[in-house]
Amino acid sequence: MSKQNENPDLDESINVSEAHSSVVREAAACAREKRIVENGIAPVSLWAVVACGVVLLIAGGILGAGGNLFAYGSTYREGYVRTAPPGMADTGPVPKEALAAYMAKGAKIYSAKCNGCHGSDAKGNGSTFPTLVGSKWVLGETERFAMVILNGLQGPASTGNTYGVMPPQGIGMTPEDLAGIMTYVRNNFGNSVGDVVTTDMAKAAIETSAARKSAGNMVTAAELEAGHVKALAGEALDPKALLDPITLAPAKAP
Repeated sequence: MSKQNENPDLDESINVSEAHSSVVREAAACAREKRIVENGIAPVSLWAVVACGVVLLIAGGILGAGGNLFAYGSTYREGYVRTAPPGMADTGPVPKEALAAYMAKGAKIYSAKCNGCHGSDAKGNGSTFPTLVGSKWVLGETERFAMVILNGLQGPASTGNTYGVMPPQGIGMTPEDLAGIMTYVRNNFGNSVGDVVTTDMAKAAIETSAARKSAGNMVTAAELEAGHVKALAGEALDPKALLDPITLAPAKAP
């Protein structure tokens, strides 16, 4: 009995190895000739990308060197300001009532200059630093209070007690700073005078301080009582008047 063909589906005349090699070669050729990505678009040749890049670089160099394509000053006229989109115009900071605006500025000055000695509650420590809460000099005449802030104090305070030497705080202080700190202390920590010490009043205080006979020296209780028990010159400001919170100038009408 003859041995049964182990591969009945194959024609014995076909060379299997040679056929397989042919198929592999054709598949490789197709892959080289027709590189098709999944979406059916052939990728751009790397050489094409490089060539385009070189052309763009050369063109950009020519236009940039010889023309005004990339010159901002030539593209836009001098003083040009882009207008805001409709409904998005810059209206500046939101106005605040005068008392709140001055106190907001004063709070920053107090934190920088006063908090270290008089404390966050302005009550001092009772021995070396006096309280500012309910103080006669704080709540009383504004020129006297301003002289203490600007020049410092030596000797007895408003209570008659001596707490040591208070250094001057007016070095580098602007009228806005002085007006803010005075308004803040007079209307905070339980104090409630309700008025605003304006920048004009603060300017007057700085001028008065500079004109003192003992300018550059700390004030004393005797000097204060002799020449500074008075209100600072300047027009009173309605505490509810709307101001620009940055400049403390009257807010512009809408």
